[in-house]
Amino acid sequence: MSGDNKEIRFRGVGVSPGLARGVIHVVRDDLDDVARYHIEPSQIGNEIARFEAALVQTRVQILEMQQKIAEAIGAKDAAIFDAHLLVVEDRTLIDEVLRRLETERCNVEWVFQEVASNYAETLSKIDDPYLRERALDIQDVTRRIIRNLQGKAPKPMLSTAEPHILVAHNLTPSDTATMNRQLVLGIATDLGSRTSHTAIIARSLNIPAVVGLHDATEKLESGQHVLLDGYTGVLIVDPTPETLSYYGEIEVRKDQVTKELRQLREIPSTTSDGRHIVLSANIELPGDVEAVSENGAEGIGLYRTEFLFVNRDTLPSEEEQYQTYRRVAERVKPNPLIIRTFDLGGDKLAVGTVDVGDELNPFLGWRAIRFCLENIDIFKTQLRAILRASAVGNVKIMFPMISGLEELRHAKAVLDECRREVGEKKTAKMEVGAMIEIPSAAISADALAREVDFFSIGTNDLIQYTIAVDRVNERIAHLYEPTHPAVLRLLKMIADAAHANKIWVGVCGEMARDVALIPILLGLGIDELSVGARSVPRVKMAVRSLAVPECQQLVNEVLGLQTSSEILARCLELATKRYGDLLG
Repeated sequence: MSGDNKEIRFRGVGVSPGLARGVIHVVRDDLDDVARYHIEPSQIGNEIARFEAALVQTRVQILEMQQKIAEAIGAKDAAIFDAHLLVVEDRTLIDEVLRRLETERCNVEWVFQEVASNYAETLSKIDDPYLRERALDIQDVTRRIIRNLQGKAPKPMLSTAEPHILVAHNLTPSDTATMNRQLVLGIATDLGSRTSHTAIIARSLNIPAVVGLHDATEKLESGQHVLLDGYTGVLIVDPTPETLSYYGEIEVRKDQVTKELRQLREIPSTTSDGRHIVLSANIELPGDVEAVSENGAEGIGLYRTEFLFVNRDTLPSEEEQYQTYRRVAERVKPNPLIIRTFDLGGDKLAVGTVDVGDELNPFLGWRAIRFCLENIDIFKTQLRAILRASAVGNVKIMFPMISGLEELRHAKAVLDECRREVGEKKTAKMEVGAMIEIPSAAISADALAREVDFFSIGTNDLIQYTIAVDRVNERIAHLYEPTHPAVLRLLKMIADAAHANKIWVGVCGEMARDVALIPILLGLGIDELSVGARSVPRVKMAVRSLAVPECQQLVNEVLGLQTSSEILARCLELATKRYGDLLG
């Protein structure tokens, strides 16, 4: 915290871009006191029954919230509640509660709070960001279970009905699911990191957010006027006229850019020297299709289908899948709909009646195409549904996590078998692609390119596997560098192999939406960029501001550089010159 006249500044980490001005509403942790009282041995059975009922009730509440988040912002973000469901089903935790009920003979809410608090405290002391986040999950679920044991309704997140900037020690997924998102102008928390639940949800909801402010809730009071800067991570209390003027100019510039972006909706994504780059949208739920045309995208470059497994105990039928794909295909035609086959298993969703089990290293585990090729019935059900949908729209299919030629041929053979089962007359000619997200696929791209119609590069995993960096591990997150020389060489290898075999190549990972890196992708000859629908206008403006020859010259230069920072600096130089207002 620092002072300047009457102005007070709290510095944290900006995790969701944007500016917000208004009064704050401070929410402090107010754990309900849990009374402790003795019980007779004859009452233990009753306490166990109360505990089990509260666990069931809590599970139902969590599933309802998960559904609410899935409908609002997508299945991927709803998956953060999976950790909460695991707490409710944690046998270690439950068995310890039952053991202490027998030995201490106290009421179950007090015993549960003691056991859960010790569990959470142990995790919170471990120097691992992922496990510290799990401690917060346990605290969130503990509070909910205790309120259910006490017969109280879930506590609503907010008590104010006016627009405000929400300031809290920490926001749990439950809090964000229950808050009135129309009234929250910005979010500021004492705790949190770029990978925390707060950051993920704020970005999905387009709400400016700053986390890691340490002690803001202790020093601030509801009703104070603040300015929140989600770009640089600053919360300014009682901003001076000079500060307001400075941020006013930023807002004017951002508003101007926003207006220009809106005008691009009907304009093609063509470079300044006339090369057309196909600009598609990534979607996660059928409801996301509205935003595709609204933001001027040319169809869907990545349709994630895992949402079909959220909150259910049975597998989605062929007919259900067909109707889902058909509706989306009809909405975007004549533009393409590229459906990624199930990326299930490993760290992803459990699959109905199929137990994927625990894996020591899920990112390198039994997932995606590996899972599908060993669960042929699930795979064929999806393939038949996609083939049927191809008759009503411009549908294409791509297989995720292909590691080599045999895997690709196996997947294509299953697809051909499904085409015969459905009947040629009930399907249309359909392009088949491979996702290139494993270094082995990149290195053997020349062989793969002879057997598919297109490549789609999943840069998130490709970078992660190439540099051996877990993106959600704070200790090594700084090593996750899209401009690493090895990553650039792999991208060039993939693009060159595609074009040598006369197929097109797209990018559907985060790298495609980073406008600082668009010059490199255009210089490598990428034909298609697929990004979240809201990012389409920004990427389109970047594409229209660049000329392919200058991007090719940039790539020739950076391939000779030895470090990520040198490559990024050179790329930023061109990006800033062509569209500086889009950066930052």
